[in-house]
Amino acid sequence: MENNKKIYGIKDPVPGKLLIPLALQHTFAMFGASVLVPILFGINPGIVLLMNGIGTLLFILITKGEAPAYLGSSFAFLAPGIAIINSQGFSYAQGAFVIVGLVGCVLSYIIYKFGTDWIDIVLPPAAMGAVVALIGFELASNTVTGGSIGANLMTDTVTTSDWVVFLVTLMTAILGSMMFKGFFSTIPILIAIIVGYIVAYFSGQVDFTPVIEAKLFTIPEFGLAKFSPEAIFAMLPVLLVIAAEHISHQVVTSNIVGKDLLKDPGLHKSIFADNLSTAISGMIGGVPTTTYGENIGVMAITGVYSVKVIGTAAIISILMAFVGPLSALISTIPGNVIGGVTFLLYGMIGTSGIRLLVDKNVDYSKSDNLILTSVIFIAGLSGLTIKFGSINLQGMVLSSVVAVILSLIIYVIKKAGLSNLE
Repeated sequence: MENNKKIYGIKDPVPGKLLIPLALQHTFAMFGASVLVPILFGINPGIVLLMNGIGTLLFILITKGEAPAYLGSSFAFLAPGIAIINSQGFSYAQGAFVIVGLVGCVLSYIIYKFGTDWIDIVLPPAAMGAVVALIGFELASNTVTGGSIGANLMTDTVTTSDWVVFLVTLMTAILGSMMFKGFFSTIPILIAIIVGYIVAYFSGQVDFTPVIEAKLFTIPEFGLAKFSPEAIFAMLPVLLVIAAEHISHQVVTSNIVGKDLLKDPGLHKSIFADNLSTAISGMIGGVPTTTYGENIGVMAITGVYSVKVIGTAAIISILMAFVGPLSALISTIPGNVIGGVTFLLYGMIGTSGIRLLVDKNVDYSKSDNLILTSVIFIAGLSGLTIKFGSINLQGMVLSSVVAVILSLIIYVIKKAGLSNLE
């Protein structure tokens, strides 16, 4: 069947009457997932909406409008971020975000000077896919035992209405992702949150007091970062995860838009913009940012790749940050609604890593690939903790370190001609 859908290229002009609706698709597509991160961290989403918008505009500026991407809140920082918040407070997690972002900027310079061939040595596909998958898999338990950051469905006080809200939210997300068409197909997560929220309201689980008391116009809650060696070293390994995530997103987007974004504008520019946005956001009270798979999906569905549309969506996000009742309304979302959404969302993040393994045609008849993926998964999911003084390496962070070390060992063995695959 012939596809008559009009496609707007990266720099094609877009008719004014279509600009706002097309931009809203991107805003809504990222909204549901992006505001989950500040909710999970226990901060007001207003500052995050602001920095998502600013970060996206910064990305467009640095890449000179050659790479369409929307920057939303990164899930890769959740596990170590929550651990730091619980032990030292959010301001110290901010400091760790800043340092990771700055080191990421240094990484962009290394890529500029030496190219990208070394990435396949440090993180070959069998390792990169496993690490990306663990972003979602490690967080799986938070969907039903997270308390304020999840559904908290594993306690004796859970009621039937709690389960109803959770299941309605989950099924709306699942069925919406499969059955919604047109505009609604781009926002199944947001619709699931709205439906779950309505059911929670009629179940008596929503308190509108913060919304009623909120000022019409508000200033996002800024907060300066604080720094501690323990927080920084615990967070640094996440750089490996976000580098893998960024590269995979750029490869996917390149396939969609029909242009090699790793060469033009260049991986060094896009990864610099991504990490600079994270550093700035962390410095003033926001959360780390990353190119968003949800918005890549919007481009694939709509055939609209225009950076003008994405830039307009970023401006909408910035404006939303200053609407007090909206920020307050988001903070009233019950944990079982969040749990219902994350039950699917974390799984989708995990399977995106598996998809990377498939897309890269990883051959598991070769023992090196089988060993890499197997050891990385077990390191991340077994509960193993390795301590260096006051620093604990566990979960996704530990698996990232293991991935790099084991990948280098395998590379040296193969280079030396000692592998039985040679």
